[in-house]
Order: sequence, then C-alpha cells, then structure tokens
Amino acid sequence: MIARNANIDLNLLTALDALLEEESVTAAADRLGLSGPAMSRALGRIRRTIGDPVLVRAGRHMVPTPRAREIRAEVRRLVEAAHGVLAPSAPADPARLARVFTLSTNDLFVTAVGPRLIALAAAEAPQVVLRFLGESHVDLPLLREGAADLELGVIDSREPEIRTERLFVDRGVVVVREGHPLTGAKLTPRRYADAPHVNFSRRGRLTGPIDAALAELGLRRKVITTVPTYTAALLMVRDSDAVGLASEVTAASTIRSLGLRTLPMPFDLPPMTMEMAWHPRQEADAGHLWLRGLVRRVVTEMVGAAPATAGP
Repeated sequence: MIARNANIDLNLLTALDALLEEESVTAAADRLGLSGPAMSRALGRIRRTIGDPVLVRAGRHMVPTPRAREIRAEVRRLVEAAHGVLAPSAPADPARLARVFTLSTNDLFVTAVGPRLIALAAAEAPQVVLRFLGESHVDLPLLREGAADLELGVIDSREPEIRTERLFVDRGVVVVREGHPLTGAKLTPRRYADAPHVNFSRRGRLTGPIDAALAELGLRRKVITTVPTYTAALLMVRDSDAVGLASEVTAASTIRSLGLRTLPMPFDLPPMTMEMAWHPRQEADAGHLWLRGLVRRVVTEMVGAAPATAGP
C-alpha cells in the first residue's frame, strides 16, 4: 500500500519500524536520534499516509492497532532490505565465487604471473576461471567496453576514467643466446648497435625508445625483423646471433626456461612502470577486489624472486 504512493517519504518507513518496535513515541525518537516533537510529527504523517492511527493510547501506554500489527513484519523486512541495499558490500568469499575474469596483458606477463595466479585462484576459488587476452595491434577500450576486467603491464593508452595502480618498475635488459659474441667482452653502445636486432612491437613498429637513445649517441642499430610477441622474439634470439630486448623482472622466468643470457643495457632507457588497470564500475565489486589482491600477492612474490641481471 505504501509503495503505491508516488509522493511517499521513505524516511517514514524507518520511523514506522521504530514506532512499531518500541510502541512508544519517546523510545522510538531515542532509537533514531530524533526529538520527541519530530517523532510525533512523523507519526502524524504516517497516520495520514496509511489512513490508520497505528498507535493509540491505552492508559499510560500506547498499543498498536490491528492494521499496525498486520504490517509490522513487512515493515521490518523492508527496512532490513533497504539497509542491505545501502550497506557496503561484504568481502567476497572466494570459495563461493563463481565467475570468469578476463585479464588483458602481453605474453611475458602471462608467463610470469599466470601459473602462480592460476594456482592460487584454484586453491582459494575453485569455481573461478581466469581468461587471458593477448595484446592487440591496435588500442581498444577493453576496460571501458567491459571486454576485460583487468589490464596488466605498461598502460600506455587509457581512457581518463580508468583506475590504475602501480605494481613495480621494470627495466630493459639485453638478451642473447649463451656463447653469443657480445658476451666475450664488455658491452658498449657501439658493439650493441652493430649487432643484428630482433625487435618486438605489437603494432609492427621498426623503431622505439632504443633507437632514440642510440641516436643521441650518434649510433644506429640494424633491425632485421620485428615480431608481435616477446616470446617469438626470444625464440629467435635463442636460435641466432640476433640481439633482443626484454623486461628484466617480467621476462625472468621465460629467459631462464629458454637458457638465454641477459646483459645490462649499455646506455640509459626509460624505466617501464608496470601497472594494473580497471574500470571504475568494478572499483568496489567484491570479486574484483579479491582478484586485485591476488595479483598483488603474485607480483610481490615475482619481484622478490627476480634474479639480478648477469654481467658480461
């Protein structure tokens, strides 16, 4: 009956609940932190709204009318439901979480965090599925469009509303096969530039920050190929005299598994800030909060276990 009145003040529902519970204007006012006159005015409005006295005096006490007794349980249910809607969401119970989370990142990040992330998720939330999307050759608003729940890596193109959190700062290292000629002596910018290079670029670019840094030294490298994934570049490095570039921390497990050698970059390159990014619609989502916490734990383990760059 209350819901049919478009002009109803829903604050009256809370007042009615207190009045029916306490059966006293004074006690109801104390419960809600209102003055006695304010609660009396609320009772008057409730009576006019539902067309019933609700509480009537019986000697020194007030007693509910039959209509009040009839609606008491429903009023309580509605107030509790309203509090549930307006209350902050409870932390997710991973054991009961049944969702598919989509993560967008490059192949090295998948290799670096994927196995541990999947293992922890399987142990804590066996009904959760993690789906990884590879990077596209064009920038797409995956987070804004809801095609991805989380983006990991260097977030170099973002919509202004996207939330980001720094995970760690990585740096570029030179990657070569074991026994490569560059490992026989100190690596200089000139020796580095003179070697054949495999370039990684998801957009197919032949140049990047390395070329800008070399140009400042009056040098130019020879790029013999560019490939769309880090893993493809590292496999080519393993089977040739070509030189590659990888991020020291993120690529550590892949470099180790391929038996490759890392050397310090012989000139300064801009650091690579690794972040995770998500859309604000998922800011307070309990399941998404759990996922972000899981990523933080895995990244902390990965950064702590990353080996130092090998010398020449």
